[in-house]
Amino acid sequence: MEQEYFAHETAVIDENCTIHKGVKIWHFSHIMPDCEIGENCNLGQNVVVSPNVKLGRNVKVQNNVSIYTGVICEDDVFLGPSMVFTNVVNPRSAVNRRGEYLKTVVKKGATIGANATVVCGHDIGEFAFIGAGAVVTKSIPAYALVVGNPSVQIGWMSEYGHRLKFDDNGLATCPESKEQYRLSDNQVEKIK
Repeated sequence: MEQEYFAHETAVIDENCTIHKGVKIWHFSHIMPDCEIGENCNLGQNVVVSPNVKLGRNVKVQNNVSIYTGVICEDDVFLGPSMVFTNVVNPRSAVNRRGEYLKTVVKKGATIGANATVVCGHDIGEFAFIGAGAVVTKSIPAYALVVGNPSVQIGWMSEYGHRLKFDDNGLATCPESKEQYRLSDNQVEKIK
C-alpha cells in the first residue's frame, strides 16, 4: 500500500502508529507507537509525539514541541514553537509515575503560543488563545485569551484570532470574518 503522507528521511516513525493522508512530518521528529495523527497535520522539526497521543485533522505543530501521553488535540489546533505540555503534576526522577499521567484536551481551533506551558490535567476550550510564554495552571474556557505566568484571562478571541470587543448588549463582531459573538454569564458563543 502506498504511503499517503510525507516523512522527512531523518524522522523516526515507530510501528503501530496511525498516520492519515496529507500529514507532513519534518526533520528529526519522532512518532511513537499507538499514537494517531489526523489528516493534513503538519509536524515541524524536532517534534515528539508520545504513545497514545491523538491529533485531530489539520493540527499544526511548530518546531521543538513534545506532545506527551495524555494529550489529545482536536481538529485545527495550533501548537506554537517550543510550547510545552506536562503529563505529571509532581515529577521526580527517582519515582516512577507512568501510571499517573493526567489527560489534557485541547479543543477544536485552540491556539497555544510559542514557549507557553500547559500543566497537565487542564483542558483548553474551543478557539481559546494562549499567549506566548503563558503558563496554564487551570482549565481555559472557549474563546478565552490568556497571558502571563500564571496565566490570567484578559479578553476573548474570535475564531479568526481577533480580540473581541463586546458592546453594552454583550455583542461583538470579528473584524475579519464579520461573524458575531455573544458574551453572557462569562461565556462566549458564536451567533449562528
